[in-house]
Amino acid sequence: MATEPMVSIGFIAKRTGNAVSLIRYYANEKLIPSVRTSGGNRVFPRSVIRRVSFILIAQNLGYSLAQVKNLLSTLPDNRTPTQSDWAQLSRVFNQHIEEKITALNSLKTSLEGCIGCGCLSLERCMLYNTDDKVAAQGSGAQLIDENVQSQFLVSHKK
Repeated sequence: MATEPMVSIGFIAKRTGNAVSLIRYYANEKLIPSVRTSGGNRVFPRSVIRRVSFILIAQNLGYSLAQVKNLLSTLPDNRTPTQSDWAQLSRVFNQHIEEKITALNSLKTSLEGCIGCGCLSLERCMLYNTDDKVAAQGSGAQLIDENVQSQFLVSHKK
């Protein structure tokens, strides 16, 4: 099997439309593989272009770099996702997208209820103040932690 051609960090940056610093960051975070030349420069397998594109797509879908790194770690030998890999990863993405759609539809329904209500009350609004455990004790600052209050008073005396 032929060795994959290696390309410079500048080439990767230009082809992906990103800054060299971003490519360097991805390499430092072990999101993309790189090797050092005898002169100390980083070079990358040409397929890293697709890997960087994958990372950017995943980030646009709302994935953190930690989550992207986890997804990429499922690929053997630190390789770039193949068409088969992409099909499998797309199923994961689609599941998360469906979950987000469900959550957004729920939020939309809640907001439509607010149009009729119009209260935005901390005391009553389940959208704005979900699971409020102390609402029954009244509105505003009802509970004062005596330890916090005494520390505040001591630290702010003149």
